[in-house]
This record gives sequence, structure tokens and C-alpha cells, in this order.
Amino acid sequence: MTIDRADFLVTMSRIPSPVAVATTIGPSGPAGFTGSSFSSLSLDPPMALICLDKSASTHATFVSAQLFLINVLAADQSDVALRFAKSGVDRFAAGDMHPCELGLPGLPHAAARLACELVNVVDGGDHSILTGRVHSTYISDRVPLVYWNRLFNHPAPVTELAGT
Repeated sequence: MTIDRADFLVTMSRIPSPVAVATTIGPSGPAGFTGSSFSSLSLDPPMALICLDKSASTHATFVSAQLFLINVLAADQSDVALRFAKSGVDRFAAGDMHPCELGLPGLPHAAARLACELVNVVDGGDHSILTGRVHSTYISDRVPLVYWNRLFNHPAPVTELAGT
């Protein structure tokens, strides 16, 4: 039995997820993509994962990369998410990416960053699951950007929830 694709999409849209831009440096220069399927994977060793559509223009670069950086976007960085989700544009032309952990292109004002060494590429249907061992991190006090119900959002502080 298989679930209807539309039902699955609607259901998954109701599950909030962090918005991240993964970056690396490939043979032709910097590459990056927006991913909303990002998660921690293991504490020992520290590992994270991010999923990439197999039809993405950056797929070959990322599955052969040794290192990648996950930039967890801050609430005011939806423009970055949209730019890195677009095909056929220079995603780095805005000049907001700078060398960060492991020398990889990153957003200096991201909510968090995780510098990873690619460990494995796992088949995930129409996506590849990139698993990486985390070598260094950066955190800020910025509120993260969240994707929920097909819209960009940010988490509500607990004080906002107290009246519900």
C-alpha cells in the first residue's frame, strides 16, 4: 500500500524543520543548496545529515566532496534560502558568504554552522542523504528560520505560548 503523494506532501508540510544552506567547494568553485531536511544523526561520534535532491545541479559536487558546511539560517535570512533554492543563478553573487569553519563558504551571521566531513551518501529515493562527521561548530543567539506549512516562520518563545 502506498500513500498518495499529495497527502504525503501536505502531512510533511505540517512538520516544522530548520532551514539550512549547505555549502562546499568543488572543482568549479563554491557550490550550495537549500535543504529543509537537516538533522543531527549521532552524538558519538558527532554527526549530522542533510538531504539533497538527486536532480539538483549541485548533486555531483556534494556527493564527491570531502567537506561541507551546514549553515542553519536565522529568521531574517529567508532571502538566502530562496536564492540557494533557485536553479540557474549565481548563488554566491550577493557576497554574503565568507570563509568560515574549515575554510568553507558560510554565513557569518547564521543561527548556527556545522562543518562536516562527508562520511556516507545514502540512497533516499529521489534524494541522497549526506551524512557528515561534525568537526567544528558555531552558534549564535539568533532565532532560527523554520519551514512550516510551506512558509518561512520562526519559533515562538515559550512566553508567547504561555497564554494558550
